[in-house]
Formats: sequence, structure tokens, C-alpha cells
Amino acid sequence: MAGATPQFTWDHVHIRTPDPEDTAKWFAETLGAEIVRTPVRLDVKLGSANIFLAPVTAGDGVNPPPSTPYQGLDHFGLSVKDIDDVAAHLKAKGVTFTKEPHTIRPGVRICFIRGPQGISIELLERDPKYK
Repeated sequence: MAGATPQFTWDHVHIRTPDPEDTAKWFAETLGAEIVRTPVRLDVKLGSANIFLAPVTAGDGVNPPPSTPYQGLDHFGLSVKDIDDVAAHLKAKGVTFTKEPHTIRPGVRICFIRGPQGISIELLERDPKYK
């Protein structure tokens, strides 16, 4: 391995939550994630990504969620098709938008939603039709 660049692939995103059941339900009902239960864990699978849900309990030393924007991990992005239709679908479900769909540069349209524990989630569509 000396001199070679190591190869990395994504394994998971880790979310700390006071209510793993409710958080899993939100991802399943809102974004179509699959709830994955094992004898020791409750997680979700969103597309090919694993999202691990770790329970938070009072007194365990976990800080409250920060308000965005902040330094460090700011958000994660999900690619979608027909972003304006997706946004309308999510609005009908009562999802909170922190930024409405807009074109940030030719070929890229984005919006941001707020997930459980204040998680910022970007939805984006790459398509040359956006000018």
C-alpha cells in the first residue's frame, strides 16, 4: 500500500435522536426509506445509504442540535428527479422547507428541508433544462 492512495466508499450516516422510532418513521414516510430492525439496532436505508439511528437519553452528555448554518457537517444532499414535483409532494406532507426550490447555476436546481432533530437535507436535481 506504500505510496498508493487508499480507496474510500461510503458506509453510513449516523444520527443521534431522542426518538429513534419517530425518526425512522419520518425517513420512511417522508423520503421512502426502508426501516431496518435488528435485535440491537433500528436504522434506515435510503437508496444505497445506511442511516444509523443512535438513541439519546437525558444525562448522556449529548449536546442539543445546532441551528444551521454552522461549522462542520452542515447537511447531506439527496439527488431527485423532477424536484418541483418532489417539493410539492413533501409540502403536502407538511415538511418544513428552509429554502424553496431554486436554480443555483445552469443545470442545477436545489431546495432544503428540515428533518428530525433539525437535520438539514438538500434535495437537488442536475438537468440541463434548468437555465
